[in-house]
Amino acid sequence: MENDKMTTTCAWALSDPLLQQYHDTEWGRIPKDDNALAECFILESMQSGLSWLTVLRKRPAYRAAFLNFDLAKIETELLPLEREPLVEHICQQFDVIKHKGKIAAALNNLALLIEVRKQTPLADFFWQFVDNQSIVNQWQTMTQIPAQTEQSVMMSKQLKKQGFKFIGPVTCYSFMQAVGMVNDHLVDCGCYQDHD
Repeated sequence: MENDKMTTTCAWALSDPLLQQYHDTEWGRIPKDDNALAECFILESMQSGLSWLTVLRKRPAYRAAFLNFDLAKIETELLPLEREPLVEHICQQFDVIKHKGKIAAALNNLALLIEVRKQTPLADFFWQFVDNQSIVNQWQTMTQIPAQTEQSVMMSKQLKKQGFKFIGPVTCYSFMQAVGMVNDHLVDCGCYQDHD
C-alpha cells in the first residue's frame, strides 16, 4: 500500500521525506486560522530564489523567531521593537535564512497582515483573488502547472500597492497552491480528491 501511495504523489514531493510529509498533510489544504495563513505567507516569501525544502527545513527556526506566528503576540511583542536591531537579532539568534532584506520584509508583511486582519479575516482577504472559491485544476503532468497565473499577477500587484514586500506573482502563486486557493495536485495524486 505504501508503494501505491508513492506512485500517486506529486513528483516534486518525492525527493525528501520532509517534502512528502508536507505534501501529504499540508500542501493545498486550507489553513484553519489567520496565524497559519500568516505563517504560510511569510514562509513562501522566504523561498524567493531558494528551494522549498530549504525553507521547510528552517521552519522551526522561523516559528521560534516569529513567536509561532501568533499575530497577537507579534503585534505586542515584536512590532513595537526598533526594526533594524530586531532584524539583526533574528539573523544572529535563529537558524533562519540570513537575508536581512527578507527578514525586514517579513516584519513589514506581518505588520500589514495584522492591519488587514482588523478589517477582515485573512482568508477572506486572500480568497478575494480567486472569487472566494478554490480553483480546481486538472493537471496530468508537472510541466502543465504554470509558475504564475492571471490571478497571482493581480494579487501581487494589489499586495505591492498595499506595501507588501518580496511577494511577486510566482511567490503569490506558490502561496495560492500551498493554502488551497488553487488545487494543483496532479489528478492521479492521492491528495487530489482530498483537497479542501
